[in-house]
Amino acid sequence: MIRGKAWIFGDDVDTDVIVPGKYLRTKDTSLWAQHVMEGLDPEFASQVRKGDVIVAGRNFGSGSSREQAPRALKEAGVAAVVAKSFARIFFRNAINVGLPLVEAEVECQAGDVVEVDLSSGTVKVGDRIYQGTRLPDFLQKILQDGGLVQHRRRQKGLA
Repeated sequence: MIRGKAWIFGDDVDTDVIVPGKYLRTKDTSLWAQHVMEGLDPEFASQVRKGDVIVAGRNFGSGSSREQAPRALKEAGVAAVVAKSFARIFFRNAINVGLPLVEAEVECQAGDVVEVDLSSGTVKVGDRIYQGTRLPDFLQKILQDGGLVQHRRRQKGLA
């Protein structure tokens, strides 16, 4: 179960907004995290806390195929992203880096406590429960292992 404070974003949040390209000259994930979401909320990076949850609209993660976007969110402490829909490449990149996602239409306010249950695909806000799309078991296993690289290492007995 993931439980954290909600950060609200709208539709079509693209990867260039999640982590601006000017910060991608380095592989320093902490730098990416310091600037994550700054185009939409300049205070986000300094105020997000480990375990917080992004709740967004349609087409979250659209734009370029950079895997740095979900990495930056994860490094900043975001525990999960809940959105009405995800751009396909962002979805896969998020799974690959171990950032949990749930596709669901959720109504809440910034700061509300959000509970995400990956095993059932549900999102709870207060006394309201929203049924999202449950991830297949094999994707949940990749997330539990911390991402695709760690998952493959475990399969090969290297982790």
